[in-house]
Amino acid sequence: MKRFCIVIFLCIFPHVITWAQNIPVSLSYTKVYDFIDELIMDGVVTNQTAIRPYTRNQIADMLTQAQRADSLLSNRQQNELKFYLNEFALENDLMVDNFVQYTDRRTFSLSLADPQFSYKSLNNMFKMRIRPILGGDVMLSKKGAIVQRWWGAEIQMDIAKHLSIWGSLRDNSWNGNWLNTDYFPSDYARINGARIHYGASQQTPALSNIPGVQYKEATYGGDFSDSKGGINLYSWWGSIGIQRENIRWGDSYHSSNILSGRNPAVPMITLQLTPCKWFQFDYFHAWLVSNVLDSTYYYLENTTNGNASLKNYRPYNKFMAANMFTFTPIKHLSISLGNSIVYAEQSLQVAYLIPIAFYKSLDHLLTKGVRTQNQNSQVFASISVRPVNHLQLYGSFFLDEVKFSRFKLSEPENNPISYLVGFNWSGWPIDGLSLKGEFMRSYIACYTHSIDVLTWASNSYNMGHYMGDNAQSIYAELAYRPVRGLLLKLSYTNDMKYNSYSYLRDNISETIAQKPFDHCIYRNDEIRFDGIYEAHPNMYLRLSIGYNNAQGFDNLKSDPLPSEYIGTAQQYLDAFCPLYYQGKNLTISGSFSFGF
Repeated sequence: MKRFCIVIFLCIFPHVITWAQNIPVSLSYTKVYDFIDELIMDGVVTNQTAIRPYTRNQIADMLTQAQRADSLLSNRQQNELKFYLNEFALENDLMVDNFVQYTDRRTFSLSLADPQFSYKSLNNMFKMRIRPILGGDVMLSKKGAIVQRWWGAEIQMDIAKHLSIWGSLRDNSWNGNWLNTDYFPSDYARINGARIHYGASQQTPALSNIPGVQYKEATYGGDFSDSKGGINLYSWWGSIGIQRENIRWGDSYHSSNILSGRNPAVPMITLQLTPCKWFQFDYFHAWLVSNVLDSTYYYLENTTNGNASLKNYRPYNKFMAANMFTFTPIKHLSISLGNSIVYAEQSLQVAYLIPIAFYKSLDHLLTKGVRTQNQNSQVFASISVRPVNHLQLYGSFFLDEVKFSRFKLSEPENNPISYLVGFNWSGWPIDGLSLKGEFMRSYIACYTHSIDVLTWASNSYNMGHYMGDNAQSIYAELAYRPVRGLLLKLSYTNDMKYNSYSYLRDNISETIAQKPFDHCIYRNDEIRFDGIYEAHPNMYLRLSIGYNNAQGFDNLKSDPLPSEYIGTAQQYLDAFCPLYYQGKNLTISGSFSFGF
């Protein structure tokens, strides 16, 4: 029996010393992603870019590839490479080397300049990293100051090069006059906290690319905490685990229209398979947050009146299963195809734990026999091509519901789909210079559903593009990296929201027959400069200067749809934009942080 177990272990884990620390690198660690993108654009390393986050071992492997091809790198890139190789030293069985540190050079390092404790056993079978998290940001405009501070810690462990365990906590607080009860009714302040992430109407998240949060009760501004972590069992060919992390599916440099990673992270079971260089398979089953109360599910709470009990209603259960197949048939072409389902059963549906499945077919099997309304399924795709070094062309498509007859020019109805196209020109003719551009359009009823609990959202945040349905977004970015660690970025964003329609089952055909992108009800233009310097790994200095103009527009004309779709300019502005950003604003912010 013992010999049999040893044989099975060697078959499953044939390369015991190949990989280490299968831990996701947060999407917020933008600088390391920027450098990896730069290496891919220059043809120094190869990797798919549609599925993120990358893991620490993936990034360490790409850095090692770049080290072997350092003759292709500029002096600045070689300095960047040396910098990040030190950050990912543990993944390569090396000890971190930092300034102002106490270390025995073999097993541990305690650093003060880049606050962290690193440890690895002599046989490299156990590795650990502990870091504090601390930061603050001050934002100023003519409307006043808003101060944000955050603190916490993270720990990462790797055991026997096949088990990774990690966790982090970031406690955040917002404070400022434009966030508190002086400007908002007390019940909104108590329930929803600060007003940066939500529209002034307090009913839905604002239409912005700010990462979503779930506030705790506060009257002075807003507090929220963000605890992430997970456990992964892995080998060279893939991994399986349980984690709570933000994920992004679909090639994009601004906001993906498939899974943008903007909504608060949710717990999920994950599976990733990479059996060969030209194929990767990703699957997850997630527990979403519906924010829709179930009138049949509540707790009874005793009150001061012994004869009465208070009903505390609970939200509906909401789940999601999704998969993505990524193929790289030739070196510079990557194609990703996948599908998903959002469902709201009383308990987890085992059928959706099948990783390789077409979920709409399974949905029909489970619901059509009793002629009940089916769940909400989707199909999506992403494609990236690099015809020459330094140039990437990409696009992604989100198909909420498709009938091929609707593609006819004579057909008045439009499919509720979203598409995004973009390009990235980087590293030529000037090293460190890049130009990016993206264009996104989402048609009427995309991401929505007639059953509120089945929408493409979690914590009320749309999981796709932040602009939602019947919307358009244009993004352009010019960036320059003059020296190691410094990024100077100038960007322009034009976001436009058109006629807003509710998804009502009895007139959905009439709704999607309305002309899309017809009458703009909300527009926000923003020009922004960001200067970011990473002095040490995860130690940031940031300066941002932004000018935005957020406007609402009346929609008072007669409409064949019910009058509830009619609104004033201020109503739309309040629904989609925080008060702090309404109108014309020049905003300056500066921050310093350990961690991101």
